[in-house]
Amino acid sequence: MPTAIDPKVPSFVPVPAASHFPLYNLPYGIFSPAPTASLRAGVRIGDHVLDLSVIEDCGLLAAAGLPPGTFDQPWLNRFMELPAEQRRLVRLLIHGLLREDEPTLRDDATLRARSLLPASSVTMHMPVMIRDYTDFYSSREHATNVGIMFRGKENALMPNWLHLPVGYHGRASSVVVSGTDIVRPCGQTIAPDAATPSFGPSRLLDIELEMGFLVAGSNELGTPVSVDEAWDRIFGMVVVNDWSARDIQKWEYQPLGPFNAKNFATSISPWIVTIDALMPFACEAPAQDPEPLPYLREQDRRTFDITLSIDLQAEDDEPLTICRSNFKHLYWTMAQQLAHHTCTGCNLGTGDLLASGTISGPDKGSYGSLLEITWRGTEPVTLPGGGIRKFLADGDRVTMSGVCEKDGLHLGFGEVTGRILPAHKDLQ
Repeated sequence: MPTAIDPKVPSFVPVPAASHFPLYNLPYGIFSPAPTASLRAGVRIGDHVLDLSVIEDCGLLAAAGLPPGTFDQPWLNRFMELPAEQRRLVRLLIHGLLREDEPTLRDDATLRARSLLPASSVTMHMPVMIRDYTDFYSSREHATNVGIMFRGKENALMPNWLHLPVGYHGRASSVVVSGTDIVRPCGQTIAPDAATPSFGPSRLLDIELEMGFLVAGSNELGTPVSVDEAWDRIFGMVVVNDWSARDIQKWEYQPLGPFNAKNFATSISPWIVTIDALMPFACEAPAQDPEPLPYLREQDRRTFDITLSIDLQAEDDEPLTICRSNFKHLYWTMAQQLAHHTCTGCNLGTGDLLASGTISGPDKGSYGSLLEITWRGTEPVTLPGGGIRKFLADGDRVTMSGVCEKDGLHLGFGEVTGRILPAHKDLQ
């Protein structure tokens, strides 16, 4: 058996040239093959989903020594808890089964019909049971833009920003999978000329283009994870839309930060791309000045070249791409985020979601929120059908995606999408 995956090896499963899911990618997700069927784990290959519960039950992953029923689960958590080397072996075995030159699955029509399903025929679900969710604020460009808007150029970055990955604890229960509609939140806001607040639907509903990573395994309470150990604790990544009610946030955030402005919904893409699959796209992260404290200094300061985009589509209109950015812009890396999170001895657990914060690049076309794209609503976006947007309207659909390309290798994360529904009538 080969010990590494060759990205040039083709699959017997047809893979369209522009697909996010070539044989090399093999991202993990949770799906149901029919409305009444149980949830189980799968990997995406081209326009198909390989049912890992069937493959495991047939003994085709036995060489990995998996606990029984690892993939016959409604979450990926059981698999994610396994040692990194064991998970890598599973990926290698799956890759071997799907190779063009491997007959085991290719030539068994009955097994192929049971295990290899059209992606269009299945329903995707939350891939993990998320115990905790933390959102960071790791884009220097985004933090600077927001700081300029609210504090001016001289005080754009807060004094701590260049010394630690700023973050806050989010709401895990409202993390939802792509395709879930988002109800416009209601809350307290205050008009510029008002002395007291009022209650009602958010008028400044926004998006935040982010990436998130999912933690594999746990550290004991009181035991930090070092910045150089962090990579073995990161299972994989998803695209994240951290919806944001800017007017609610403006009123509530002092002194403890966002609360109702963020707790109503966070959307993630359904397929988790593993760190192993992303390694060909590793690149150097931005230089840090001043040098961070020793516990945040990385021997291998690594990030990933992931091109990101946002499409905004009004009802009965064509989509408009309003942002093209890149994950590599982030000042603080995933390893630094995880190390800082645990430096107090905080115990992370399998399935915990840590998101990057809004990813903005150096120019307006790469800004990752409507707050920045429209510069607080002073520069509205004109949609293909003539509509104007400062912030989101009811019926709007937002789609975010991420792709990686290098030396002929192309892979992606699929999409995370959500549509805005009106606020509840009894709260308006």
